[in-house]
Amino acid sequence: MSAAQSVFFTLVTLGIALGVSLAGVAYFRLVTLPRPAVGAFNGNDMVIMMGFVIALPFLYLALPGALLPPVLGLTLAGGLAVAYGPVVRSARLRWLLIAGLLAADWFAARTAEHDPTHALPYWLINSTVIMLMAVGAANLNAQGGLRLRHVARFALALAAYDLFFATAVPITQRLFDAVQGYAFAPSAGLRVGDLGAVLGMGDLLVYALYSTVAYKAYGRSGLATALGLVAVFGALLPTLTPVTVEALTGHLPEIVPAQIFFGPAAFVGHLVLRRRGPERRMADVRPPAPVPASVAA
Repeated sequence: MSAAQSVFFTLVTLGIALGVSLAGVAYFRLVTLPRPAVGAFNGNDMVIMMGFVIALPFLYLALPGALLPPVLGLTLAGGLAVAYGPVVRSARLRWLLIAGLLAADWFAARTAEHDPTHALPYWLINSTVIMLMAVGAANLNAQGGLRLRHVARFALALAAYDLFFATAVPITQRLFDAVQGYAFAPSAGLRVGDLGAVLGMGDLLVYALYSTVAYKAYGRSGLATALGLVAVFGALLPTLTPVTVEALTGHLPEIVPAQIFFGPAAFVGHLVLRRRGPERRMADVRPPAPVPASVAA
């Protein structure tokens, strides 16, 4: 990896990781979601989410290539519709915007001259879709009552998962290769010529979720801690480690999962923050939005 590639990789990764984290907090500050009909989210929901994280790679690898975009597109459409209902209250307009955004993603992937992964419009549109999804999903969980200890434990479990499936059972690289270039690929990044950087949607979700819940729980001090951890352990260490390994051994690792750095750091960050006192609940920050009549009925 050249110096230019290393710098580009680091800066883009840092920008996207911090960008999605700050966007999650901005959404939290500006938008109040209705109270979940199923009650507050808790550690059991994190177990369910971890089950999906484990199962989805096998599902994606089992699907024929032609089925990947429809499955991913429907998943994204549903998630965006739920998360951005309070932002665009007109259902017709909301679905038109979602359809337009997904259609643009599909068109950018289909009309790339050779390889969509080298087409700038594809990366800009697909990254926008995936980051919007991560921000929305993070707030559905954060405003739904998820606590920082739940997120920290989830990040720690994800670190063990990523380490296992990147080394003992190397599925992570296979999954990455399988979805790249398709419309609605679950990753965000940027490629300009030979310079490129890509982050998975799972990583973005963890960064946005941790930052948003830390802000809800401990205010500005929680946010500052979360952003520092995202910058150092979510972006800088994962991008600088391959370069360091290559300089020492002459071998460039194919993949270095970011969560093996961020997961333990996020858990330690939670232990440090909880010394400030009990976490604020959503009700302590602001009252929840009323449940729409159609849902209440």
